[in-house]
Amino acid sequence: MSFTLAKTERLAAILSQSPVIPVLTFEDAASGVETAKALRDGGLKVLEVTLRTPASMEALKAIIDEVEGVTVGAGTVLEVEHVQDAVRVGAAFLISPGSSSRLLAAGSEAPVPFMPGVATASEAMQLAERGATFAKFFPAGPAGGPDYLKALVAPLPDLHFVPTGGITLKNAQDYLAVRNVAAVGGSWVAPTDAIRNGDWATIRALAEEAAALKAR
Repeated sequence: MSFTLAKTERLAAILSQSPVIPVLTFEDAASGVETAKALRDGGLKVLEVTLRTPASMEALKAIIDEVEGVTVGAGTVLEVEHVQDAVRVGAAFLISPGSSSRLLAAGSEAPVPFMPGVATASEAMQLAERGATFAKFFPAGPAGGPDYLKALVAPLPDLHFVPTGGITLKNAQDYLAVRNVAAVGGSWVAPTDAIRNGDWATIRALAEEAAALKAR
C-alpha cells in the first residue's frame, strides 16, 4: 500500500481550493444537485458527499455528472466496496472517519487520493509511518478541539489535518488558525432543513460566509 507523491500533491491542490469542505448527506439525487449548485455559487467548490444513505452514491454521481465547477469526493468511506463504487462513479477523492487495515490497503491503492481519519496521537503516528501526509481529524470537537489538535501537530510537523465533527462558523477559524490545518469540514453550510425545504438561497449565503474564512 502506498500514499504516492502524485496523489498527495493532488489532494493538497484540492484542499487549497477552499477553507471549508461541506460535509453533505442526501436523501435523493435531485436535492444533491441543487445543493451543490448553491454551494458552488456561494464560493465553496470542493464537496464531500457522505455515503450514509441509500441515495448517497446516486447523489454523488449526479453531482459529478451535472454540476460544473466543483470537485466532488466521497466521505464516510467505511468499506472496500465504498472505495470501488465511489471511484467507479468518478469521485475525485475519498475520506474516511477512521481506518482499518483492509480500508487503508484499498484506499491507498485507489487511483484517487484517500484521506483516512485519526483521533489520537498513536493513530496519527501509524498513518504517518505509512507515508500519509494528510489525515481527517475526527470527531474534532469531542476529541479535544483546536487545543488538542495544536498538541497533536507539534510532534507531527509533516502531517496535515482536516478537522471535522462539531465545526461551526463560530469555531471554524479557531481550527483554521492551527498550523498544518489545510481546511475544515462542516455540515453547517447545508442544513438538513434547508435542503428539505429547497432553500437554496440560505445555503448559498452560508457558503459565502464560509468561503470568506482563511486558513493559516
